[in-house]
Amino acid sequence: MNIFVVIPAYNEEERIRQVLDDLSLLPYKIVVVDDASVDKTSEIVATYPNVVLLRHRLNRDQGAALQTGNQYALARGADLIVHFDADGQFLSKEIEEVIQPILEGNYDIVFGSRFLEKKSDIPAFKKKIIFPLAKLVNRVFLGIKTSDPQSGFRAMTREVAERIQIEQDGKAHCSEIMAKAFEYKLKIKEVPITVIYHEFGQSMGHGFKILKDILFSKISK
Repeated sequence: MNIFVVIPAYNEEERIRQVLDDLSLLPYKIVVVDDASVDKTSEIVATYPNVVLLRHRLNRDQGAALQTGNQYALARGADLIVHFDADGQFLSKEIEEVIQPILEGNYDIVFGSRFLEKKSDIPAFKKKIIFPLAKLVNRVFLGIKTSDPQSGFRAMTREVAERIQIEQDGKAHCSEIMAKAFEYKLKIKEVPITVIYHEFGQSMGHGFKILKDILFSKISK
């Protein structure tokens, strides 16, 4: 089975080396989409002969980078695609746990969750304000019922990646993918993941931008 790990990256020169060192020990095909970084992200990625480097000429944000990676993986015969972050928040060893429901349980798509058995040291602002608000919006406007409203760690089959075209270029792609998975009545599974926060994370402004993008997308349809 061809398993591709797609990693969107923007100015991640400080942490992407450790991410790629860890992933290189695993039997997956790695694709990094550099979203027009202005630091040494691409230079670092290019030193890994087993990693495919794709580059956007203009910064288009995370959702667009993931769609670029999906298209590349599908064109190269991917059977399963994993979305993973470049900032070291996720643990590469947990990819096996995320893809297991697809390999053994015939699930279509799997979302990692910070709110199940494993404990993640979630900043209070995110935990008490941003995430509850995002869950409410997801449930009311998009019909999404998941424990984690904005997880970037997910896995999907080839058929799902072909069907779900990511139209939200920004961070709202997380909710978009979830919404389409529920709309298409896919077989969905959540599994616990660990998230390591290196800094405070999204500001209130970023949180409301995601909310605005989700609502605009919903209204425009």
